[in-house]
Amino acid sequence: MTFSEHILKWYNLHKRELPWRATKDPYKIWLSEIILQQTRVAQGTPYYYKFLEAFPTVHELASADEEKVLKLWQGLGYYSRARNLHATAKIVVQEFDGKFPDTYKQLKSLKGVGDYTASAIASICFGLPEPVVDGNVYRVLARYFGVETPINSPEGVKYFKELAREVMNAQNIRDYNQGVMEFGAIQCAPKKPYCLHCSLNESCVALKESKVASLPVKINKTKVRKRHFNYLVYLDAEGNTILEQRKGKGIWQNLYQFPLTESDRTLDEDELKNKLKEKDGFPTVKTIKLHNHEPIVHKLSHQHLYTRFWILEVEQTINKGVSWENIESFPVPVLIADFIKTFKI
Repeated sequence: MTFSEHILKWYNLHKRELPWRATKDPYKIWLSEIILQQTRVAQGTPYYYKFLEAFPTVHELASADEEKVLKLWQGLGYYSRARNLHATAKIVVQEFDGKFPDTYKQLKSLKGVGDYTASAIASICFGLPEPVVDGNVYRVLARYFGVETPINSPEGVKYFKELAREVMNAQNIRDYNQGVMEFGAIQCAPKKPYCLHCSLNESCVALKESKVASLPVKINKTKVRKRHFNYLVYLDAEGNTILEQRKGKGIWQNLYQFPLTESDRTLDEDELKNKLKEKDGFPTVKTIKLHNHEPIVHKLSHQHLYTRFWILEVEQTINKGVSWENIESFPVPVLIADFIKTFKI
């Protein structure tokens, strides 16, 4: 029995019943794939349902307001995915008459759609013999064939794509691609894989050579940046506050936040007061209270944010302020959403 035949047999016995597996609709498959990028199935599934309820078709997603899209995405992280999702919906409607392209090359030209996502849509929806290579597939192939080439090196990316194409089952590419990803997610898991009861254990190089824990190899290129965020929660006597929209190309683009003062270390109250003197156009502060003495550490892929919220009571009514009663309608980073849920004025 070949590698792909083993995968198909295993998949037939062990596949999970997931909502996007009951369809070949490119819109639904694309939506699920974008949501599940860097997101676990258990976390992503409710979002899949929420988006389909709000936007049953690509036309409705394309015509939606970006703030609504970002609000629905809130909590998933990597918000560029949501912005790309919205942009691609518009492209599909405007350039493809609302129908997703049915070739790998055209799919890959869409915003936010890389090799993996284009291959997944092409194979699952249109039956095209395009192998998928995601984190799960890298792990399965590296362990089974004993490949020590780093998966995030240019050589590794090329080699694993070629290997995936060589071993795929082109006749049943839809089930094979889903099967090899599922196998990596459940059977050949990153930690504590079920090697004893694996149908591939007799021919797995990593198991034979005791290299399961060390494969796949990945070059650690990420240097984590440490940042200190001080959010300024202005409040007037009528329960109004100030929200600003983040601009530029940094994290959380177009989401809303309280006015932010970034520092190179933890600030005390006197240091914060000096920082406030540098801010023009903000209300005069009557009292300052630190909400959380211990910084909330929010970990992103390339940076760790040490965050404190300062409650600033002001004397005058905030001009064009946001009522605290309406604050949950704004799309905000999950870090701020968690604060809003716990803080009572």
